[in-house]
Amino acid sequence: MGKPYFILRDGKLSRKENTILFENSDVRRSLPLEDVDEIFVLSEVSLTSKLLKLLAQKGVPLHLFNRFGFYAGSFYPREVNESGFLIVRQVEHYLNEEKRLYLAKVFVLGALENLSYVYGIDPAVYLKRLSEAGSIEEIMGVEAGFRRECFKELEKQTGFEFVKRTRKPPENHLNALLSFGNSLVYAKVLGEIYFTPLNPTVSYLHEPSTKRFSLALDVAEVFKPVLSDMLILRLLKEGRIDRKHFRGESGMVFLNEEGKRIFVTSFNELLERTLRNRRLKRKVSLRGFIRIELYRLIKHLIGDEIYEPFVYRRFL
Repeated sequence: MGKPYFILRDGKLSRKENTILFENSDVRRSLPLEDVDEIFVLSEVSLTSKLLKLLAQKGVPLHLFNRFGFYAGSFYPREVNESGFLIVRQVEHYLNEEKRLYLAKVFVLGALENLSYVYGIDPAVYLKRLSEAGSIEEIMGVEAGFRRECFKELEKQTGFEFVKRTRKPPENHLNALLSFGNSLVYAKVLGEIYFTPLNPTVSYLHEPSTKRFSLALDVAEVFKPVLSDMLILRLLKEGRIDRKHFRGESGMVFLNEEGKRIFVTSFNELLERTLRNRRLKRKVSLRGFIRIELYRLIKHLIGDEIYEPFVYRRFL
């Protein structure tokens, strides 16, 4: 497994033989392709067609974010691990109401358990509501209700004003951090899906639709509390990000360049944090847990085992 690379400076990405070359007026650096799992571009970067062909050939996804830090899209190379059998199973679990509801509930169960750990809120009432939910709308309503409790705690613990969740655009500092962090998690999960036979467009909690990889949204719900919320709390409480790391423009608040650098560096470090996986009898990085989660989902879809979500506190 290679590493994700984050491009935070403006410049140009091109192909130099079988390496990726980044260059601007200050730096010129080559990245051996065998070291690169995926690329996150969080700056203004020009790309050459030769580079894109190389990424497609080697199976390296590339994720693009605009200057405000909003996810813009991904260059998703042609899938090489496709499985017709698995696609049929994915669709079957979507079309069967009972099977779909089970998976939707399990994704939200993982979200509730991990949010509970991060914010120290008892989820018992919401877990009961989740078990009784009889539709996708009710399931999403349970998660939204618990999220509102978490947002109150986020505001309380950080001293930053939250008011309400605003996404496009984020209207204050906490909303800007949540949008940025959640976008990184979504792109990371999507990058991991690429290395599995799963089809990223067939999902269960979020409705499949055109122009988005909705399965990544489903799985990201399990990991956002740990990789986004927990990181935001830590950065704000430790003072590593404060008000000077934001900019405002046309009613929108977003991280400035230094703020993005601090967040992305900490996000990448968190991905590499290891936890003891008792089942595998070894330590696994949080990045590795995402891929393990996807393969456990595959086993559920093909009938080998019942899928249960990643719950952070169980590995501490």
